[in-house]
Amino acid sequence: MGRHGGGAELFAGRARRWIVSTGAAAGVLALLSVGLAPSAVADDIQSKQWYLDAMGAKELWDVSTGEGIKVAVVDSGVTVTPSLKGRVLAGRDVTGLKGGALDDYDSHGTTMAELIAGSGRGGGLKGLAPGAKVISVRMSLKGAKGKDESNSAEAIRAAADSDARIISMSFGSDVMYPDQKEAVKYAASKGKLMFAGVGNDAQKKNFIGYPAAYPNVTGVSAADKSGKVAKYSEFGEYVDLAAPGLNLPHWCDATFRSYCDGGGGTSAGTAIASASAALIWSKHPNWTANQVLRVLIDTAGRSWPKDEPSDYLGYGLVRPAPNLLKNRGNPGPPDIDPLTNEKTPGVAASPSAPQEKSSKSASQPSNDPAADKSAEAVAGSKSDDNDQLWMVGGGVAAAAVIGGGALAAARKRRNA
Repeated sequence: MGRHGGGAELFAGRARRWIVSTGAAAGVLALLSVGLAPSAVADDIQSKQWYLDAMGAKELWDVSTGEGIKVAVVDSGVTVTPSLKGRVLAGRDVTGLKGGALDDYDSHGTTMAELIAGSGRGGGLKGLAPGAKVISVRMSLKGAKGKDESNSAEAIRAAADSDARIISMSFGSDVMYPDQKEAVKYAASKGKLMFAGVGNDAQKKNFIGYPAAYPNVTGVSAADKSGKVAKYSEFGEYVDLAAPGLNLPHWCDATFRSYCDGGGGTSAGTAIASASAALIWSKHPNWTANQVLRVLIDTAGRSWPKDEPSDYLGYGLVRPAPNLLKNRGNPGPPDIDPLTNEKTPGVAASPSAPQEKSSKSASQPSNDPAADKSAEAVAGSKSDDNDQLWMVGGGVAAAAVIGGGALAAARKRRNA
């Protein structure tokens, strides 16, 4: 069965999942990062962001920087570092802890924000969508001792009520809180595009939890430069896309004195997938969340049929390049969720948002005759380079490989 489960019922075939009442103490909403290095990184941080070159970021930024798009980072808070100056807005703080949305108690949320929208100033991380802005929504995660882990529902609703178009959730739990499930439904009805990490415990339990397993949330796994899935990246039917998530620098701790090497995880993948969506949405500001996600799926790097998503990489490696540089990808109907093939309640059948000036491509005439194709023309175009890696014309087949092991097995397509 696909991503469909109603009320308080368990998903079919996933007997290990269970539901608790709001406020119960079972389960922990844990951060989905890995690899704290014992020593700080002293050399150039941005040179370690291998995916910027792999994805052709400089070429992408000539078309779109994510300008005009806001991403809600539901996490441990975001501290405004030099790299994030002028790029972060305070959302809500639902923790009850000292400080507010712009006080990161862990450094995790700040790393995610920099991966999305960092300017790179002060030797910091450079975001994949440096023209976008981040709205910080602070919630209680592992490390916020004594706090109610279930306040994720309140945080997701706060993100849904903001003017962010994208919600990035680099956390997860084995517990499905009923109010969290309803909050995700609410956010979907508000037209939000949601990404969540599938988790980093494949070698221990391989149990994709929540919010990644909800129907309207895009589950993200972690891959390396060669397209290989991390050994720790959890796999199964709730993996939708893969994004860079290995060997990345990150803030060492909440003192923000230095970065550590060798980090990443499905947390980082979630942030980078969110940034990729911001780049595309900035180029096409009148699209809906469904259309942005459908194009990400349509243009993802893969070496297998699109209608047979992999348990490890889902529909493939996230690549904004085919759409931004070659106008590829079929946006399809604005009101149909490409993950469930069902109508999204509250989303209009035709977009009515006014045209926004949100990227270089939106404000300048294009020299490419294909750039002004209608949705119908794009729908009929052929994307024949999906077997390439992170950018168009990479010249190497995208390998659905598990840490150097065998090819990833295909899984059944989600039921409508």
